Amino acid sequence: MIQNRLLFMPAFALMLLLGLLAFRSGGANQAAMLAIGLFAGLALYHASFGFTAAWRRFILERKSAGLRAQLVMLAVTSLVFFPLFAKGEAFGHAVGGFVFPIGIALIAGAFLFGIGMQLGGGCGSGTLFTIGGGSVRMVVTLAFFIIGSTLATAYSEIWFAWPKLAPVSLIETFGAVGGLTLFWSALGLFAWFAYRAEKARHGTPDSLLKPSPNWLAGPWPLLAGALALCLVNIAFVAVQGWPWGITSAFALWGSKFAAIVGFAPENWAYWRGDPDALRASVFADPVSVTDFGIMLGAAFAAIIAGKFCPSLDIPPRSLAAAILGGLLLGIGARLGTGCNIGAFFSGTVSGSLHGWVWLAFAFLGNIAGVRLRPLFRLG
Repeated sequence: MIQNRLLFMPAFALMLLLGLLAFRSGGANQAAMLAIGLFAGLALYHASFGFTAAWRRFILERKSAGLRAQLVMLAVTSLVFFPLFAKGEAFGHAVGGFVFPIGIALIAGAFLFGIGMQLGGGCGSGTLFTIGGGSVRMVVTLAFFIIGSTLATAYSEIWFAWPKLAPVSLIETFGAVGGLTLFWSALGLFAWFAYRAEKARHGTPDSLLKPSPNWLAGPWPLLAGALALCLVNIAFVAVQGWPWGITSAFALWGSKFAAIVGFAPENWAYWRGDPDALRASVFADPVSVTDFGIMLGAAFAAIIAGKFCPSLDIPPRSLAAAILGGLLLGIGARLGTGCNIGAFFSGTVSGSLHGWVWLAFAFLGNIAGVRLRPLFRLG
């Protein structure tokens, strides 16, 4: 406990430094992105709000609380996003969602990402908040997440050319009200299925309101985590004009490093439409700043809870799984337009059909990944 108290001041100093760098690179908006990330990291850690473990529990045990919390998150956020994106303007600036094509790259990327989730031990947000919580193994996952993202980015000209269908938006096709009606109907069907599956095996399904929260030191109930992430995505749109994403920053970090060691990422197809991103400071990238905030926010949460205790004791097979899982996460995220946040959460609440397709194939990948975990002696 004393050790955790001693860590608070260095973490606070790091927060001030990151805030200054973000402000110098992008003014108040960038500083706000750091604050959003800090809150996201705190909420993710205290609510243990991860997609990977929640999906694994449903696959193996038919425990559905994590899944149902995610559906609540989608339902509440969509109530705000569908009308906003239909209007196209809010918070004093233009706003728009993530509406992307559906094609072979998306399908392959989502499936690979799903396998990587179970081997690497987290998705994009899960990797960041568990690192902040003190997981050294997840540092390895993140390192290879970045390497995988960079490899996919380097060969983007190949998979950019793969066949794909035009984007489909529920908002554009059916309007805000019609699209929201269809969206909520789909969420209701999924919630009913998850609830019934758990009830059939376990009797009374787990509540989303347990445990009783300690708001400062945690833990938080899953419902609180779900509503907190709604606020994070809404705040992201309020500041930037588009929804929350995480993994695009990993491609940026890896590409910047590739430039340092002699490669020319500015010639890669992925960056031809945004060459300024490679030249600008990483603190000018709102996604990067938010990601830094998530890790630091989770670190604050772990320190306050007295649970920040990194360990270098990583079994060899677990380390191999982190390496392989990280590579699959990075490649999958780029091919599949993002992770559970950017592709699934932000994609579906943008009214885009691609978010649902991503979910289907990522879940299949998770099923495959769960079957592979015993090979690496993962619990």
